[in-house]
Amino acid sequence: MSFNREMDACSILNERRNVSSPSEAIDWDSLEQMPLGGKTIPEWLSELDAIAKEVEAELVSRDIGCHLVEVLEAVNLVLFESRGLTRSPVLVDSKYSYLHSVLSSRCGSAILLSIIYIEVCRRLGLTIVGSRVGEDFLIWPQTGYPEELFKVTSGHSLFAIVNGRCVEDPRSMASDLTGTSLLGLEIATNRDIIGIALANLIRLHWKRASRSNHGLMLTSPLRHVNDAGEKPNMMDKSNVPLLRPQDLRLAIMASERLLILQPHNWALRRDHGMMLYYNREYGKAVQELSICMAFAPEEEAEILEPFVEKLHLMRLESSWKSLGHTGRLTVP
Repeated sequence: MSFNREMDACSILNERRNVSSPSEAIDWDSLEQMPLGGKTIPEWLSELDAIAKEVEAELVSRDIGCHLVEVLEAVNLVLFESRGLTRSPVLVDSKYSYLHSVLSSRCGSAILLSIIYIEVCRRLGLTIVGSRVGEDFLIWPQTGYPEELFKVTSGHSLFAIVNGRCVEDPRSMASDLTGTSLLGLEIATNRDIIGIALANLIRLHWKRASRSNHGLMLTSPLRHVNDAGEKPNMMDKSNVPLLRPQDLRLAIMASERLLILQPHNWALRRDHGMMLYYNREYGKAVQELSICMAFAPEEEAEILEPFVEKLHLMRLESSWKSLGHTGRLTVP
């Protein structure tokens, strides 16, 4: 365990030479006071207000009214031309998944750009709704006549103006949508949108955390325990893969918040428990995986049970050694 702690410290120092030591850390009275990229959270949110005012100024300068198409064209002009926001084709950097980073770097994931679009339009009095379609999250103005969104004028439909190239890509499920099929989509709530963003963060940070362990999956240890030919010491603490600690902790934090939204999602709780196992928090891992077994299908619970039993023994052994005992804990 001392070796692993030392490796964790070296990993952090290698990733960020300027990381603050615990003694240099500042305790903030509230989350709103904590700076992110040089600004506080309220200051970053005020950026959305500023963007909305730029759209209003654009509409005034062109001396046009509040026709839906013209408003959306003005929003696109400010966001994607004046501000230069672009969509990251491949999500490999976590900064594309945080609002303050997207606003400063001007490049973001599809879901973050959609959130910005929705919030700017809300400040203009225009309601934008969205839904997940395949791998894309699509948005459109709320209207009682969805077929109007697909009428092509000046080479593009209103639906394409809002969502960009994915609508016109034949490989995308979005290209098959019509006014009729749009009515059949389930509109995402704020809770749903937050859930999508958090799930993206979990996948991204886990991928970065396990980058040095090619092919490692969250559920890999479950296969080893249930393999009849596996060696009995396969779950010894020394065999737990060493992951990038900062990204692993960020994945766990995102998972904790998603569980608040989806407390009965057994697969999510299983993955959360497995991340705690990789982080060597065996007591918490036992607790989460035990709760998961209560919600999981019977066949999944049967896979988890032997792993949780061995994990419980690992926790007892850690407690045994923490009391100053030497040698392995044996169970008759």
